[in-house]
Amino acid sequence: MGNMEVFSDPDLTRNSLDAVLELADKFKAKHGRLPVLMEVCGSHTMAFAKTGIKTRLKDHIQLIAGPGCPVCVTDQKSIDAMIQLSEGRNRILCTFGDMMRVPGSKSTLIKAKTAGHDIRVVYSPLESVKIAEENPDKEVIFLGIGFETTIPILALAVREAERKNLQNYSIWMTTKLVEPVLRTLLDSGEVNLDGFLLPGHVSVVLGKRSYNFLAEDYKVPGVITGFESVQLLSGIFKILKLLLEEKVDIVNDYTYVVKNEGNLVAQELLEKYFTPFDEAWRGMSTIPKSGLVLKNQYAHFDAKKKFQVTVGEPRKTKCRCGEIIRGVMKPEECVLFNKGCTPANPIGPCMVSTEGTCAAHYQYMREG
Repeated sequence: MGNMEVFSDPDLTRNSLDAVLELADKFKAKHGRLPVLMEVCGSHTMAFAKTGIKTRLKDHIQLIAGPGCPVCVTDQKSIDAMIQLSEGRNRILCTFGDMMRVPGSKSTLIKAKTAGHDIRVVYSPLESVKIAEENPDKEVIFLGIGFETTIPILALAVREAERKNLQNYSIWMTTKLVEPVLRTLLDSGEVNLDGFLLPGHVSVVLGKRSYNFLAEDYKVPGVITGFESVQLLSGIFKILKLLLEEKVDIVNDYTYVVKNEGNLVAQELLEKYFTPFDEAWRGMSTIPKSGLVLKNQYAHFDAKKKFQVTVGEPRKTKCRCGEIIRGVMKPEECVLFNKGCTPANPIGPCMVSTEGTCAAHYQYMREG
Protein backbone atom coordinates (compact mmCIF):
# COMPACT_ATOMS: atom_id res chain seq x y z
CA MET A 1 0.00 0.00 0.00
CA GLY A 2 3.05 2.25 0.02
CA ASN A 3 2.90 2.44 -3.77
CA MET A 4 0.69 5.41 -4.74
CA GLU A 5 -0.49 3.59 -7.88
CA VAL A 6 -2.34 1.15 -5.63
CA PHE A 7 -4.57 3.95 -4.36
CA SER A 8 -5.99 4.54 -7.82
CA ASP A 9 -6.01 0.93 -9.02
CA PRO A 10 -9.29 0.33 -10.95
CA ASP A 11 -9.96 -3.16 -9.55
CA LEU A 12 -9.28 -2.09 -5.98
CA THR A 13 -11.42 1.01 -6.53
CA ARG A 14 -14.35 -1.12 -7.73
CA ASN A 15 -14.00 -3.50 -4.79
CA SER A 16 -13.82 -0.56 -2.38
CA LEU A 17 -16.88 1.00 -3.97
CA ASP A 18 -18.85 -2.23 -3.60
CA ALA A 19 -17.88 -2.42 0.07
CA VAL A 20 -18.99 1.17 0.65
CA LEU A 21 -22.32 0.64 -1.13
CA GLU A 22 -22.99 -2.44 1.00
CA LEU A 23 -22.44 -0.51 4.25
CA ALA A 24 -24.41 2.50 3.00
CA ASP A 25 -27.39 0.27 2.19
CA LYS A 26 -27.14 -1.31 5.65
CA PHE A 27 -27.22 2.17 7.17
CA LYS A 28 -30.32 3.08 5.15
CA ALA A 29 -32.04 -0.16 6.13
CA LYS A 30 -31.27 0.54 9.79
CA HIS A 31 -32.12 4.25 9.91
CA GLY A 32 -34.56 4.69 7.03
CA ARG A 33 -32.45 7.43 5.39
CA LEU A 34 -29.14 8.04 3.67
CA PRO A 35 -26.03 8.71 5.78
CA VAL A 36 -24.99 12.37 5.66
CA LEU A 37 -21.24 12.98 5.48
CA MET A 38 -19.26 16.17 4.95
CA GLU A 39 -15.88 16.39 3.29
CA VAL A 40 -14.23 19.41 4.87
CA CYS A 41 -11.38 19.82 2.39
CA GLY A 42 -11.77 21.53 -0.98
CA SER A 43 -9.24 19.11 -2.48
CA HIS A 44 -11.46 16.24 -1.35
CA THR A 45 -14.45 17.93 -3.00
CA MET A 46 -12.61 18.16 -6.31
CA ALA A 47 -11.29 14.59 -6.02
CA PHE A 48 -14.75 13.15 -5.30
CA ALA A 49 -16.15 14.91 -8.35
CA LYS A 50 -13.21 14.17 -10.68
CA THR A 51 -13.10 10.45 -9.89
CA GLY A 52 -16.86 10.08 -10.33
CA ILE A 53 -17.25 8.74 -6.80
CA LYS A 54 -19.68 11.45 -5.74
CA THR A 55 -21.95 10.79 -8.72
CA ARG A 56 -21.83 7.04 -8.13
CA LEU A 57 -22.72 7.42 -4.45
CA LYS A 58 -25.45 10.06 -4.79
CA ASP A 59 -28.33 7.57 -4.33
CA HIS A 60 -26.62 5.89 -1.38
CA ILE A 61 -24.81 8.61 0.59
CA GLN A 62 -25.48 12.32 0.95
CA LEU A 63 -21.99 13.70 0.53
CA ILE A 64 -21.80 17.41 1.33
CA ALA A 65 -18.93 19.78 0.56
CA GLY A 66 -17.81 21.88 3.52
CA PRO A 67 -15.96 25.17 4.07
CA GLY A 68 -12.49 23.89 3.23
CA CYS A 69 -11.66 26.01 0.19
CA PRO A 70 -9.56 28.97 1.41
CA VAL A 71 -10.46 31.18 -1.56
CA CYS A 72 -14.17 30.41 -1.23
CA VAL A 73 -14.43 31.26 2.47
CA THR A 74 -12.67 34.62 2.07
CA ASP A 75 -15.18 37.29 3.01
CA GLN A 76 -16.48 39.65 0.31
CA LYS A 77 -15.25 42.72 2.23
CA SER A 78 -11.77 41.22 2.31
CA ILE A 79 -11.81 40.87 -1.48
CA ASP A 80 -12.86 44.52 -1.85
CA ALA A 81 -10.12 45.55 0.59
CA MET A 82 -7.48 43.62 -1.36
CA ILE A 83 -8.52 45.29 -4.60
CA GLN A 84 -8.40 48.73 -2.97
CA LEU A 85 -5.02 47.90 -1.45
CA SER A 86 -3.62 47.14 -4.90
CA GLU A 87 -4.59 50.58 -6.18
CA GLY A 88 -2.18 52.49 -3.93
CA ARG A 89 0.96 54.07 -5.35
CA ASN A 90 4.37 52.39 -5.18
CA ARG A 91 2.90 49.06 -4.16
CA ILE A 92 3.42 45.50 -5.35
CA LEU A 93 0.69 43.09 -4.40
CA CYS A 94 1.57 39.38 -4.35
CA THR A 95 -1.03 36.65 -4.29
CA PHE A 96 -1.85 33.06 -5.18
CA GLY A 97 -3.32 32.61 -8.65
CA ASP A 98 -6.88 31.68 -7.62
CA MET A 99 -7.38 35.06 -5.97
CA MET A 100 -6.91 36.98 -9.21
CA ARG A 101 -10.37 36.24 -10.62
CA VAL A 102 -12.49 36.33 -7.44
CA PRO A 103 -15.10 39.05 -7.97
CA GLY A 104 -15.28 41.95 -5.57
CA SER A 105 -18.20 44.35 -5.49
CA LYS A 106 -16.98 46.24 -8.56
CA SER A 107 -13.80 44.61 -9.82
CA THR A 108 -11.24 41.82 -9.50
CA LEU A 109 -7.52 41.75 -8.92
CA ILE A 110 -6.94 40.71 -12.51
CA LYS A 111 -8.86 43.80 -13.71
CA ALA A 112 -6.81 45.94 -11.35
CA LYS A 113 -3.66 44.43 -12.86
CA THR A 114 -4.96 45.13 -16.37
CA ALA A 115 -5.54 48.73 -15.27
CA GLY A 116 -1.83 49.03 -14.59
CA HIS A 117 -1.43 48.12 -10.92
CA ASP A 118 1.50 45.89 -10.00
CA ILE A 119 -0.05 42.59 -8.93
CA ARG A 120 2.02 39.44 -9.16
CA VAL A 121 1.09 35.77 -8.86
CA VAL A 122 3.52 33.79 -6.71
CA TYR A 123 3.66 30.15 -5.69
CA SER A 124 5.03 30.76 -2.21
CA PRO A 125 5.01 33.66 0.27
CA LEU A 126 8.81 33.41 0.29
CA GLU A 127 8.81 34.65 -3.30
CA SER A 128 7.14 37.84 -2.12
CA VAL A 129 9.95 38.39 0.40
CA LYS A 130 12.47 38.18 -2.44
CA ILE A 131 10.42 40.68 -4.45
CA ALA A 132 10.49 43.09 -1.49
CA GLU A 133 14.26 42.73 -1.26
CA GLU A 134 14.62 43.46 -4.98
CA ASN A 135 12.28 46.49 -4.83
CA PRO A 136 13.29 48.53 -1.76
CA ASP A 137 11.46 51.61 -3.08
CA LYS A 138 8.12 49.76 -3.23
CA GLU A 139 5.79 48.45 -0.52
CA VAL A 140 5.34 44.72 -1.12
CA ILE A 141 2.20 43.14 0.33
CA PHE A 142 1.37 39.45 0.34
CA LEU A 143 -2.28 38.41 0.57
CA GLY A 144 -2.21 35.82 3.34
CA ILE A 145 -5.14 33.47 2.85
CA GLY A 146 -5.39 29.81 3.77
CA PHE A 147 -5.83 27.31 6.58
CA GLU A 148 -3.27 25.72 8.88
CA THR A 149 -1.63 24.06 5.87
CA THR A 150 -0.22 27.32 4.51
CA ILE A 151 -0.07 29.56 7.60
CA PRO A 152 3.30 28.15 8.79
CA ILE A 153 4.79 29.28 5.45
CA LEU A 154 3.54 32.80 6.24
CA ALA A 155 5.50 32.56 9.48
CA LEU A 156 8.62 31.60 7.51
CA ALA A 157 8.07 34.61 5.25
CA VAL A 158 7.91 36.92 8.27
CA ARG A 159 11.01 35.29 9.75
CA GLU A 160 12.89 35.82 6.47
CA ALA A 161 11.72 39.43 6.17
CA GLU A 162 12.82 40.04 9.75
CA ARG A 163 16.20 38.42 9.11
CA LYS A 164 16.75 40.69 6.11
CA ASN A 165 15.44 43.71 8.02
CA LEU A 166 12.93 44.54 5.29
CA GLN A 167 10.90 47.63 6.12
CA ASN A 168 8.83 47.47 2.93
CA TYR A 169 7.26 44.03 3.45
CA SER A 170 3.93 43.12 5.02
CA ILE A 171 1.18 40.48 4.95
CA TRP A 172 -2.55 41.12 4.69
CA MET A 173 -3.78 38.39 7.04
CA THR A 174 -7.14 36.79 6.34
CA THR A 175 -6.34 33.24 7.35
CA LYS A 176 -8.77 30.64 8.69
CA LEU A 177 -8.72 27.87 11.31
CA VAL A 178 -10.49 24.51 11.00
CA GLU A 179 -11.77 23.85 14.52
CA PRO A 180 -13.77 27.09 15.00
CA VAL A 181 -15.62 26.72 11.70
CA LEU A 182 -16.49 23.08 12.35
CA ARG A 183 -17.83 24.05 15.76
CA THR A 184 -19.85 26.85 14.17
CA LEU A 185 -21.35 24.47 11.59
CA LEU A 186 -22.32 21.93 14.22
CA ASP A 187 -23.65 24.55 16.64
CA SER A 188 -25.83 26.08 13.92
CA GLY A 189 -27.79 22.88 13.39
CA GLU A 190 -28.37 23.82 9.74
CA VAL A 191 -27.13 20.45 8.56
CA ASN A 192 -27.48 17.27 10.58
CA LEU A 193 -24.24 15.43 9.93
CA ASP A 194 -23.45 11.81 10.70
CA GLY A 195 -19.70 12.18 10.19
CA PHE A 196 -16.77 14.10 8.71
CA LEU A 197 -14.15 13.21 6.14
CA LEU A 198 -11.31 15.23 7.61
CA PRO A 199 -8.71 17.08 5.51
CA GLY A 200 -5.45 15.31 4.76
CA HIS A 201 -3.24 18.36 4.18
CA VAL A 202 -4.33 20.34 7.24
CA SER A 203 -4.10 17.22 9.38
CA VAL A 204 -0.40 16.91 8.60
CA VAL A 205 0.06 20.11 10.60
CA LEU A 206 -2.67 19.68 13.21
CA GLY A 207 -2.48 15.94 13.87
CA LYS A 208 -5.23 13.46 14.65
CA ARG A 209 -5.71 14.63 18.23
CA SER A 210 -6.80 18.10 17.08
CA TYR A 211 -10.18 16.61 16.07
CA ASN A 212 -10.96 14.96 19.40
CA PHE A 213 -13.47 17.73 20.10
CA LEU A 214 -15.76 16.33 17.41
CA ALA A 215 -16.13 13.03 19.23
CA GLU A 216 -15.95 14.41 22.77
CA ASP A 217 -18.14 17.52 22.46
CA TYR A 218 -20.45 16.68 19.56
CA LYS A 219 -20.45 12.85 19.42
CA VAL A 220 -19.70 13.00 15.69
CA PRO A 221 -17.09 10.63 14.20
CA GLY A 222 -14.48 11.59 11.65
CA VAL A 223 -11.89 9.94 9.44
CA ILE A 224 -8.71 11.58 8.11
CA THR A 225 -8.09 10.35 4.60
CA GLY A 226 -6.09 10.92 1.43
CA PHE A 227 -7.09 12.03 -2.05
CA GLU A 228 -6.89 9.04 -4.40
CA SER A 229 -10.00 7.00 -5.19
CA VAL A 230 -9.20 4.05 -2.93
CA GLN A 231 -8.26 6.40 -0.08
CA LEU A 232 -11.48 8.37 -0.44
CA LEU A 233 -13.60 5.22 -0.42
CA SER A 234 -11.63 3.79 2.49
CA GLY A 235 -12.40 6.93 4.50
CA ILE A 236 -16.12 6.63 3.77
CA PHE A 237 -16.07 2.92 4.55
CA LYS A 238 -14.53 3.52 7.96
CA ILE A 239 -17.03 6.25 8.84
CA LEU A 240 -19.95 4.02 7.87
CA LYS A 241 -18.46 1.17 9.90
CA LEU A 242 -18.26 3.42 12.95
CA LEU A 243 -21.85 4.55 12.44
CA LEU A 244 -23.20 1.03 12.05
CA GLU A 245 -21.32 -0.11 15.14
CA GLU A 246 -22.57 3.03 16.96
CA LYS A 247 -19.03 4.06 17.83
CA VAL A 248 -17.85 7.66 18.04
CA ASP A 249 -14.19 8.02 17.26
CA ILE A 250 -11.62 9.88 15.18
CA VAL A 251 -9.77 7.53 12.82
CA ASN A 252 -6.51 8.33 11.07
CA ASP A 253 -6.65 6.59 7.69
CA TYR A 254 -3.70 8.61 6.38
CA THR A 255 -1.10 7.38 8.86
CA TYR A 256 1.95 7.54 6.60
CA VAL A 257 1.77 11.35 6.52
CA VAL A 258 -0.49 12.31 9.47
CA LYS A 259 0.65 11.70 13.03
CA ASN A 260 -1.30 11.90 16.25
CA GLU A 261 0.53 15.02 17.44
CA GLY A 262 0.90 16.60 13.99
CA ASN A 263 3.87 18.63 12.81
CA LEU A 264 5.32 20.12 15.97
CA VAL A 265 7.74 22.40 14.11
CA ALA A 266 4.86 23.96 12.14
CA GLN A 267 2.81 24.31 15.31
CA GLU A 268 5.70 26.09 17.03
CA LEU A 269 5.86 28.57 14.14
CA LEU A 270 2.15 29.30 14.52
CA GLU A 271 2.57 29.79 18.25
CA LYS A 272 5.61 32.06 17.88
CA TYR A 273 4.30 34.46 15.26
CA PHE A 274 0.51 34.48 15.49
CA THR A 275 -2.36 34.93 17.89
CA PRO A 276 -6.06 34.02 17.44
CA PHE A 277 -8.34 36.70 16.04
CA ASP A 278 -12.03 37.09 15.18
CA GLU A 279 -12.22 36.43 11.43
CA ALA A 280 -15.00 37.09 8.91
CA TRP A 281 -16.09 34.17 6.73
CA ARG A 282 -18.12 34.29 3.54
CA GLY A 283 -21.69 33.30 4.34
CA MET A 284 -20.99 32.87 8.06
CA SER A 285 -20.31 36.40 9.30
CA THR A 286 -17.53 36.73 11.90
CA ILE A 287 -16.50 33.65 13.87
CA PRO A 288 -14.67 34.36 17.15
CA LYS A 289 -11.02 33.31 17.26
CA SER A 290 -11.30 31.62 13.86
CA GLY A 291 -8.29 33.33 12.27
CA LEU A 292 -4.77 34.39 13.14
CA VAL A 293 -2.99 37.74 13.16
CA LEU A 294 0.63 38.59 13.76
CA LYS A 295 1.61 39.11 17.38
CA ASN A 296 2.43 42.63 18.56
CA GLN A 297 6.19 42.16 18.23
CA TYR A 298 5.68 41.49 14.51
CA ALA A 299 2.99 44.12 13.95
CA HIS A 300 5.25 46.08 11.57
CA PHE A 301 4.70 43.22 9.10
CA ASP A 302 0.90 43.47 9.45
CA ALA A 303 -0.52 45.18 6.35
CA LYS A 304 -3.85 45.86 8.08
CA LYS A 305 -2.03 48.02 10.59
CA LYS A 306 0.34 49.52 8.05
CA PHE A 307 -2.25 50.69 5.49
CA GLN A 308 -5.57 52.47 5.82
CA VAL A 309 -8.24 50.63 3.83
CA THR A 310 -11.95 51.35 4.19
CA VAL A 311 -14.62 49.43 2.29
CA GLY A 312 -18.38 49.67 2.39
CA GLU A 313 -20.98 46.95 2.38
CA PRO A 314 -20.45 44.59 -0.55
CA ARG A 315 -22.76 44.61 -3.53
CA LYS A 316 -25.45 41.96 -3.23
CA THR A 317 -25.78 39.35 -5.96
CA LYS A 318 -27.81 36.20 -6.43
CA CYS A 319 -24.67 34.13 -5.82
CA ARG A 320 -25.28 31.49 -3.15
CA CYS A 321 -21.66 30.65 -2.43
CA GLY A 322 -22.22 31.30 1.29
CA GLU A 323 -24.96 28.69 1.52
CA ILE A 324 -22.96 26.22 -0.56
CA ILE A 325 -19.95 26.61 1.75
CA ARG A 326 -22.17 25.87 4.76
CA GLY A 327 -23.54 22.74 3.10
CA VAL A 328 -27.16 23.89 3.04
CA MET A 329 -27.36 24.24 -0.76
CA LYS A 330 -26.01 22.35 -3.76
CA PRO A 331 -24.39 24.30 -6.62
CA GLU A 332 -27.15 23.24 -9.01
CA GLU A 333 -29.73 24.86 -6.73
CA CYS A 334 -28.20 28.31 -7.25
CA VAL A 335 -30.09 30.21 -9.97
CA LEU A 336 -26.80 31.44 -11.43
CA PHE A 337 -25.10 28.05 -11.77
CA ASN A 338 -24.25 27.27 -15.42
CA LYS A 339 -26.24 30.33 -16.46
CA GLY A 340 -24.85 33.68 -15.37
CA CYS A 341 -22.07 31.96 -13.42
CA THR A 342 -19.56 29.80 -15.30
CA PRO A 343 -15.77 29.34 -15.09
CA ALA A 344 -15.44 31.85 -17.93
CA ASN A 345 -17.62 34.37 -16.11
CA PRO A 346 -17.59 33.52 -12.38
CA ILE A 347 -19.93 35.42 -10.08
CA GLY A 348 -18.61 33.89 -6.87
CA PRO A 349 -15.38 32.29 -5.59
CA CYS A 350 -16.87 28.78 -5.50
CA MET A 351 -16.75 28.85 -9.31
CA VAL A 352 -13.31 30.47 -9.45
CA SER A 353 -11.21 28.33 -7.16
CA THR A 354 -9.60 25.07 -8.23
CA GLU A 355 -11.00 23.71 -4.93
CA GLY A 356 -14.42 25.34 -5.29
CA THR A 357 -17.56 23.22 -5.04
CA CYS A 358 -19.25 24.96 -7.97
CA ALA A 359 -16.15 24.52 -10.13
CA ALA A 360 -16.06 20.81 -9.26
CA HIS A 361 -19.74 20.34 -10.09
CA TYR A 362 -19.43 22.34 -13.31
CA GLN A 363 -16.41 20.39 -14.58
CA TYR A 364 -17.36 16.88 -13.53
CA MET A 365 -20.99 16.58 -12.40
CA ARG A 366 -22.96 18.93 -14.61
CA GLU A 367 -25.82 17.44 -16.60
CA GLY A 368 -26.50 18.68 -20.10
